[in-house]
Amino acid sequence: MNPPEPDLSFRNPLTAAAATSAPEEPATASIQHAAVLVVDDSRTMRLALIRALNHLGFRNISEATNGRQALELVLAKPCDLMLLDLEMPEMTGMEVLVALKTNRQLAGLPIIVISGADQVENAVQCIELGAEDYLPKPFNPTLLRARVTSSLEKKRLRDLDRLRLAQLQTEKELLEIEKEKSERLLLNILPKAIADRLKVGERTIANGHPTVTVMFADLVGFTALSRRTAPGDLVGILNGIFTTFDLLVERSCLEKIKTIGDAYMLAGGIPVPRDDHAQAVADVALEMVRAMDRMNAANGTDLKMRIGINTGPIVAGVIGKRKFTYDLWGDTVNVASRMESSGLPGAIQVSESTYLALKDDFVLEERGIVPCKGLGDVKTYLLKERKTIVWNARAGANHPACPP
Repeated sequence: MNPPEPDLSFRNPLTAAAATSAPEEPATASIQHAAVLVVDDSRTMRLALIRALNHLGFRNISEATNGRQALELVLAKPCDLMLLDLEMPEMTGMEVLVALKTNRQLAGLPIIVISGADQVENAVQCIELGAEDYLPKPFNPTLLRARVTSSLEKKRLRDLDRLRLAQLQTEKELLEIEKEKSERLLLNILPKAIADRLKVGERTIANGHPTVTVMFADLVGFTALSRRTAPGDLVGILNGIFTTFDLLVERSCLEKIKTIGDAYMLAGGIPVPRDDHAQAVADVALEMVRAMDRMNAANGTDLKMRIGINTGPIVAGVIGKRKFTYDLWGDTVNVASRMESSGLPGAIQVSESTYLALKDDFVLEERGIVPCKGLGDVKTYLLKERKTIVWNARAGANHPACPP
């Protein structure tokens, strides 16, 4: 029967009990800072272990008189190594080991079990349960040194591995975030289908499209407005207009090509072909005119949309190495531009090819022969409205041309 135990705190400075000879050189530079917990119900054994550890250079040593106190201490304060006696009242060393190894927070704590020579089988079972090593009683100081320093070194290496793994995970997450940012930026300037081709390594992207519809829109009156409007207010007005147009284009699954000053260019049927490209562009053009009227009322402005549309074959591709641009070329583009420049403020002028594509679904008015720069006299039409179906911008989101 052991004598009654004193009430010991977590930090028990028993430096006076250290051996009188000079401490041996620590096995690693971190030994004197390692937090070691000695758990044994025998005061004599605890003092012997503490003296031996002090002699090895350990200074941060705490002690517990039973298993429950040991669990309370390691939960309250981080510990680097536990020397655990197997035979204790209230809670055996094996029960403490099981409790620690099933605790997610404490499962990595290295534990050296201490037992008598007749408890070898229990010691083996403890190692199978996750104990780091085994020290027989009475302990040999040289063996104690070897097993304690080895256990701490293995813990240090495991901690380094965990730290490196955490750093790698953080770096991976940061890379994923940057990748997502890069992809979003790429999608801001290129269609998704084209961006995907660039990402897999295609260097030259150029395609011919047999029939697409191209639209140019210009803000009539914007130059005059710029002369009497503060720069910040002017940019705010233009940004509001073009942002509204961007939403219309996105919802209808058309492709915004670019803006040039106060002009806006879009196309339908590229890069993903669709049979209703002319109808989709016409719907957006009509909605742009209506949206412009609403924004004029809100901003106190009197801007008008002048829109030109043409349908036909084009070549589309990506140019540039550092600043990519997805653009269109061909007579179809030139005619669409001339439809806009020769059009009327507040009106949507279309070519004969677009008229033929729209006449069954839309109301169009023949304007007549219009002189167009570089083209000569061209027969044009004015787009008025849809004949039957009321267009809903959100319905376009279900179209196959829309990216997932």
